[in-house]
Amino acid sequence: MSEQRVAVITGGASGIGRQVSLKFARKGDRVVVADFNETAGQETVDMIKAEGGEASFVQVDVSKQESVEALVDKAVELYGRIDVMHNNAGIGGAGPVLEQNMDLYHRTMNVNQHGVAYGIIAAGRKMKELGIKGVIINTASVFGFLASPGTFAYHATKGAVIMMSKSAALELAPYGIRVVAVAPGAVDTPIIQGYKDSGMLDSMRAKVMGGELTQPEVVADTVYLVSLDEAAAITGSVVMADQGYASFK
Repeated sequence: MSEQRVAVITGGASGIGRQVSLKFARKGDRVVVADFNETAGQETVDMIKAEGGEASFVQVDVSKQESVEALVDKAVELYGRIDVMHNNAGIGGAGPVLEQNMDLYHRTMNVNQHGVAYGIIAAGRKMKELGIKGVIINTASVFGFLASPGTFAYHATKGAVIMMSKSAALELAPYGIRVVAVAPGAVDTPIIQGYKDSGMLDSMRAKVMGGELTQPEVVADTVYLVSLDEAAAITGSVVMADQGYASFK
């Protein structure tokens, strides 16, 4: 692609999203860092600019469709196009099934599932309108198809992300728009660290080949590779970035 790309990254204030933002910027793409946390999101932008990259911060609440639509519109206003949409924002949503905090349950659904749906729809519509053969990448998880206790709502949302990605890929293919789910395993992020007191963290670490949690930078490398034109054959797929986590029973 001859023209400089524009990548929109939700959840770009920390964890995987921050590292994806840095990765794309280091490769010469213009980056829109989107997050609810303005302070941390601006820190990501400052990190990019300190390295000579180009980025802007846009505050977004992915649980609200109008906010996600405004994000995509703002990206185009700032840079004239959108080539990559990475729907990455998410929360943990932990809790035993019979002890569900239903407020947290609905919040998890709104952020992890509905937020991705809003991103697919908004970015897909804008890419179609502008005639851009872009790529929409959604952060799923091995926990979208592997069960474990204590994360009832989280599993449901990540399974939904996988199937939404496949379904959207079928419908957007005629416009040259790819849709891909990237499924990390046990990644060293604030969400995973939140499971430390329950003992789940040690169990997760034991299932990663190499014995250590996957670093967000490694997942960012995978997301970037999937975004490239050379990955044109990858759509409607789940790309594993789990260091073999799903190979364990």
